[in-house]
Amino acid sequence: MIDIEKQISYWRDSAKEDLTVAYDLVHRNRIRHGLFFAHLALEKVLKAHVCRVTQDIAPRLHNLVRLAELAKLHPQPAQLDILAEINSFNIEGRYPDTLAIPPSQEDAQHYMTRADEVFQWLIELL
Repeated sequence: MIDIEKQISYWRDSAKEDLTVAYDLVHRNRIRHGLFFAHLALEKVLKAHVCRVTQDIAPRLHNLVRLAELAKLHPQPAQLDILAEINSFNIEGRYPDTLAIPPSQEDAQHYMTRADEVFQWLIELL
């Protein structure tokens, strides 16, 4: 039998750690890697929500918008926008043929601020 609370705790706690790593990497000008970890943090907290709603193990997918749908969440349009935008950093982190010029430090900080706002909203809902 699946221990859903254990699954949720794993995803939530791991997501918090990944967000800390994301901030550290962006601060050290490792933009691409930092934004990849920001995506990972959002993915994991969304998977915690999926576990809670479905009472099952989270699916092996990375699309933040799709995970929000599976979790039956209703993000505001601006929150949905950042989930969609952050998705691109997951792809770039995994597939080198999709590499684009990384965002500037200023743009990366802006992404991090917006991602963190969504992240905090998701944590509060758990």
